[in-house]
This record gives sequence, C-alpha cells and structure tokens, in this order.
Amino acid sequence: MKPSSSLSNDQKLKICHHKAANPSIKQSALANWAMQEFKLSKVPTQGTISNILAKRQQYESMDSTELTSKRQRAVKHPELDNVLANWVLQCQARRVALSGDLIKEKARQFARQLELGERTPEFSNGWLAKFNIRHGFKAQKSYGESGSADLDAIDRNMPTIKEKLQSYSLQDIYNMDETGLFYRMAPDRTIARRQIEGSKKDKTRLTFVFAANADESHKMEPLIIGHAQRPRTFNRKSGEQLGFYYRSNAKAWMTGLIFREWLQKMDQQMQDANRKVLLLLDNAPSHVVRDLPLTNVQVFLFPANTTSKIQPMDAGIIAAFKRRYRRFQLQDAIDRDEQQKADIYKVDQLIAMKWAKAAWNDISSKTIANCFKHTGLFERETQKNEVGSEEQDIENELEDAINQLPISRPMSVHELINPEEEQQVAHEEISDEDLIKLSSSQDQ
Repeated sequence: MKPSSSLSNDQKLKICHHKAANPSIKQSALANWAMQEFKLSKVPTQGTISNILAKRQQYESMDSTELTSKRQRAVKHPELDNVLANWVLQCQARRVALSGDLIKEKARQFARQLELGERTPEFSNGWLAKFNIRHGFKAQKSYGESGSADLDAIDRNMPTIKEKLQSYSLQDIYNMDETGLFYRMAPDRTIARRQIEGSKKDKTRLTFVFAANADESHKMEPLIIGHAQRPRTFNRKSGEQLGFYYRSNAKAWMTGLIFREWLQKMDQQMQDANRKVLLLLDNAPSHVVRDLPLTNVQVFLFPANTTSKIQPMDAGIIAAFKRRYRRFQLQDAIDRDEQQKADIYKVDQLIAMKWAKAAWNDISSKTIANCFKHTGLFERETQKNEVGSEEQDIENELEDAINQLPISRPMSVHELINPEEEQQVAHEEISDEDLIKLSSSQDQ
C-alpha cells in the first residue's frame, strides 16, 4: 500500500493522546512519531501538529464515523457559527448569564439577519450541543452582575495581586495587549481628522497584539489583524508566507475567536518549552478565557478601568512601539516630499507591517523591564536602568521630522503617538450589526 500523506481524524486524536501521555515531547519528535506510527509518506509540518493539538476537544467529541474520516465535517453555516460564537464570548466577557434557549433564540435572530431563509437550521438541542463542543463552551451558568473597579479597588487588591505575582519568576510573567494603528496618519491635525474618519472606508488601520515578559527576555511575535486575508500588496501570498502572524476580518478588530486562537497558541508554545507562566490581561470584551483547556498558561484579569495604571503595555511599551513606527513613517514622508511626490504619507499595508515589525524588534529590553517596574506591581526590581533618555531622543527626532514637513496645523509628538481613536478601535465591544459584517471574513 502506498504511504499516505494525510491523517484521519482518529489518527489526529491519537497524536493528541500521545502528546498528553508524553507532555515533554517536542512537536518535531511528535511529528516523527506520527510518520512512523501511521506510515506517512512525509513528516507532518510543525504547523500541522500545532493545529492538531489545538483541536483536541473537537476530535474527542467526534463519533466513530467522523473519526474514520480524513476531513472534518464542514459546518453548514460558517457565517452563522462564527457570529454566534463571538456573541457568546462577548456575553461571557460581560458576565451575562446565558441559557441554552437564549443562545438558540439569538441564533434564530442572526439567521434572519444573514437571510438564511430555507437554509435556517432547526436549532435543536443536538445542534446546541455540537455548537458548544465545537467552540469549547461548557454548560452556561449565572455569574451575577459584573462590577467596574476603580483606583480605590486597585489599592485594596494590590496586596493580593502582588502575592500572586510572587509565585512566578519574572521570566514567567507576561502581559499582552492590543492597539490600533492608523498606519498612514499624517502629523497634521486637519488631514489626520479626515484620515481617521475615513479609515473605515480606505482600510488604512491595523490592529496589533503585543506580549512580553517581565525580565525582558522574551518579546513574542506580534499578531497583526487587517481587513483582507490577502491584500493586493501581498501579491497573492499569505501573511505566513511573508513572515507574519496575520489574521483578518472586515473590521480589522480583535475578536473572541482570534483571541482564543492566540492564547491556545501561546499555551502550546509554553508546553513545548516545558514552562508554566502567568499572563496578565485587561478585561477587554474579546478576552474570554472561560472553558479554554489551558495547561501551561494561567490568566490573571486586571479589574476594570485600572489598566492604564497597572498594565505594563499601557505603562509605555505600546507607546515605545508607536514612537519607532512613526519614526519610520515620517522619514519616509520626508524622502517622498524631497522627491516631490503627491501623497507623501501614502504607504501600502505590507510596508507598514514591515515597519511595525522592525519597530517592535527595536524596543530595548531595558525599556520593557522599566515599564513593568513602573506599574508598581513588583516588589522585586525588574531592571534598575532608566531608559527615559532613549525614548526622549526618539521624541526629539519625531519633533524635528514634523518641523521638516509641509504641515499647516502640526500635531504635537504626544498627539501623534497617542491618538485616542487607535485605542477605541482595539477595545470597544462589537455590536450585533458589526458581528454580522465580521462573519463574512474567514479569520474571525
């Protein structure tokens, strides 16, 4: 019999069980084991193994017919499935009590909005059970009302937070946060206002997801979320082929499903490294960790309305990224102005992504450690070196660049680095109407 290069669902489940029985095994060794065990014609790629391990719950929920298949049964209505899953995740973030009947009723509402017509499912209990299994949702329970925290709550809870952090080494404490970026925004108040208002139409906004640890030894690869799966500037290639961790949806927003994929990927990386880590997160609507089968990442959610004071990413790391991105952008604008080009701020998405990646890589370990230290969360010193002068030097460069450009109403450097709208698009709750629009995209 000729060796096969594809795996059945049953074989994928066995790979998951082999990993569970041998937690320290590397993905490369697991791939070699699978090739020998199932007599495959070639070794599965690392990406294939990673995807299989992330879908363990799906394989465990399959019946015997599905397990013998080499393809997962396609969801009949993927748009409905995605929009409903994101809605459930947002409800969980708000700690809204959901019953099975409420989920089914919301599904009927979305089905009407999607104009499924005669294709509308029956929304039986069996349908609900499969939907919950597919997305790892367990039986819905009431968690009561959520309360918003304030600075007094920080003071009250700080001892508990610090005690939690003391259980981990600085190397194993991470923070993650998202930010929007209007990557063509001009440093001119009049032009920028028009650009921001029109960004939803011209799609010149990206969302970036950054994560790093407290001892400055690990900056994770940034996740970039754009509007199109393969923009024209990608030249028919995928983001992965171009060297980026890239996802897309119609709004270029972080959603619950994309967040869960990101978090499961981080958990798998920590499994492979045999590390147990703590991840500090704000309570954005998309940050829903309930029911996720995490083994190596423990999540700690900051109280509401506190992250600007105690979240390291908000304490200067994201600002450091934006200083460096704007330095690339303004230097390019100066060059284009000298060449007498018409639109000196015009840059395509791929170039903007390359600048952004370089800007993130350029942030020094001292800057990251200093931002963790200034949150006041750590009794231990993360880094004694102050790096304010490094950031001030970049701000001076930006101010000089703004003065060289033909601008009628120049922004201050602070306005250029911290436009309020960039944060709003990264963290706002998604309306039902926008969830419907997002459902038309493959990466939800």
